Amino acid sequence: MNKTPFFRRPFSYKYFHVTIYLILINFIVFFLCNFVQNLVFYLAMNVSLVVYQHMWWQFVTYMFAHQGFRHIFLNMLGLFFFGVGVEKAIGSKEFLLFYFTTGILSAVLTFILYYFTGSYRIFLLGASGAVYAVLFAYAVLYPRSMIFIWGIIPIPAPILVLIYTVIEIVSGIFSTSNIAHYTHLFGFLVAFLYFIIRMGVNPFKIWKDNYRK
Repeated sequence: MNKTPFFRRPFSYKYFHVTIYLILINFIVFFLCNFVQNLVFYLAMNVSLVVYQHMWWQFVTYMFAHQGFRHIFLNMLGLFFFGVGVEKAIGSKEFLLFYFTTGILSAVLTFILYYFTGSYRIFLLGASGAVYAVLFAYAVLYPRSMIFIWGIIPIPAPILVLIYTVIEIVSGIFSTSNIAHYTHLFGFLVAFLYFIIRMGVNPFKIWKDNYRK
């Protein structure tokens, strides 16, 4: 009898380049939003539209809507750079589950934050929450990997997660921009919980053990 909890039962390993498909879908939706009037407002997550118009699909679709080419380019660059490695390590099925779980729950937590702070006019859009979660996963799966900032400065992946965490906390407190800094932090948080609950892995222990050697 299999005593493994149902939420930890692994998928059979298959790799079918789902990261590339996600990137393609994001670009297709981006171009559609530029041609179909008001489409982005139906896809992006907004507290008022979810609560009063019951647009529950926005918890998923917000990940595929972006504001401007720079926004989607940077998100998709991050998804490609970190996503391919993560997908190869855990398999495409697990990657899909991870990507959508972290993306959706990041939106749910942001929705709760916006709801209780009265931020009803803000539209949340972009894959950043899920991409930050993928970065976190990359740092757990490849803890000794070096990320070269601007192609010059080498930073270990776990340290990069720490740096981004500090940046997002400070930016969330002091920044007046429309960037969803707390959604990025929620991406890290949900990714951490995913590894604890789903994978039975403590990211902090992995990082500690690797840097003891």
